Amino acid sequence: MAILAIDQGTTSTRAFVVDDSGEGRVVKAVEHKQYYPHPGWVEHDPEELIRHIELCINGCTTLDAIGIDNQGESCLAWNSETKKAISPVIVWQDSRTEPVIESLKNTSARERVLERAGLPLDSYFPAAKFCWILQNVPEAQDLLSTGKLRFGTTDAFFLDRLTGRFVTDISTASRTSLMNLQTGRWDQDLCDLFGVPMETLPEICPTTTDFGTIDVHGKRIPVTASVVDQQAALYGHGCRESGDVKITFGTGAFVLVVTGDTIYQAADKGLLPTVAWQKHGEKPVYALDGGVFSAASAINWAKSLGLFVHFDQINSFDQSDSPAIARDLVFVPALTGLGCPYWDRKAGGTWVGLTLDATAMDLVQSILEGIAFRAAEVIETMHRFVPIRDEISIDGGLSANPYFCQFLAGVLDREVIVQSTAELTALGTAELAAGGKGVCVQDKDVKRYEPRTEGLKYMDRFKEAVSRSQNWRR
Repeated sequence: MAILAIDQGTTSTRAFVVDDSGEGRVVKAVEHKQYYPHPGWVEHDPEELIRHIELCINGCTTLDAIGIDNQGESCLAWNSETKKAISPVIVWQDSRTEPVIESLKNTSARERVLERAGLPLDSYFPAAKFCWILQNVPEAQDLLSTGKLRFGTTDAFFLDRLTGRFVTDISTASRTSLMNLQTGRWDQDLCDLFGVPMETLPEICPTTTDFGTIDVHGKRIPVTASVVDQQAALYGHGCRESGDVKITFGTGAFVLVVTGDTIYQAADKGLLPTVAWQKHGEKPVYALDGGVFSAASAINWAKSLGLFVHFDQINSFDQSDSPAIARDLVFVPALTGLGCPYWDRKAGGTWVGLTLDATAMDLVQSILEGIAFRAAEVIETMHRFVPIRDEISIDGGLSANPYFCQFLAGVLDREVIVQSTAELTALGTAELAAGGKGVCVQDKDVKRYEPRTEGLKYMDRFKEAVSRSQNWRR
């Protein structure tokens, strides 16, 4: 049985094929352009994304099923008749709707959204983006008046174009601020609050179901799974039981813990209840999501400043037995604000303890440590709600850095497991698409880091630095 997973992420689209022997391989990977037309705006070209998905699909031959994972909160609008987009993809990082969000915070909206969707009022989520499109894209009003307007996250657009089904899965819908987390359905009160006509939204389906078929070299191949990328990664890490955690260190650090059939309301701590997945004919499995906004992006920023040239330069440090924080040098990676447990968009990236003898390598070491401390703060907050296991599985670019992984194990006071494959999102998507029919790949060649260092003892010092970064930007 050959399963194709299409991993449509923030920077690229990847095709990952898993066969019935359990072997998986990337057969195609295509990067797409990022657009920044105004400060705070981040966009993708929807037609470019569709072309890249089609390139990935057509690069495969014999297939039995397809699964697609998506960016989560990125969204757009399109014409139901022509299936052409009328807006760019407004990416999850985009903050153009902050004025709308701020105006809603002065009403009872905050409590209503928390109660029903389980999410805070924030420009991160699609609901306000849909409202923005309706108010600022003239064609949206015209299509609405003729019943041809469609709103959706990117998955709904892809499926509508490729299979003819206007649907979204429940894990993705749970990230919109428009779905009632208890019922798993669009909520009329939330739609009215954000000014989003419910009839423009896709049908909500389980994560694994019949999403239609796609023509692949003359053969109709069924799409059997659609899921948010981070939830797919959670599944790919092998997390199934309550307390299982994965951390993906990408642009940001994305932390998810499985909570089983329990929905935890913890938005005041920056933890977001979400649907992890729902298999066909079964009840939803829930999770808590906590984010660190800047992780690998902070390291790439340091590289762009010339603090280092090659990534292998920062795998170890001359003073490796002495963390930067032990020398009172601390970096708070709040370059785009603070996520869990603060949820402070006005926080600013901060170095504390700079001295004349601080070197470029000292600065980079403090950045790596700051990212690890921020991830540990998220785990610490999660543990108050659901007991976190003694092993934490991680992936992403930073998981290739031995210094970072060892320091992370110390501040977590838990064993850190680094998976050898970088394709855990695609792997989880493939496993979900297979539906338990012969495809189950578990990574045996993993690296393990025991908590040998004493990074945990510096947590209070780090939090002191965080307090100095908060509410800094106007």
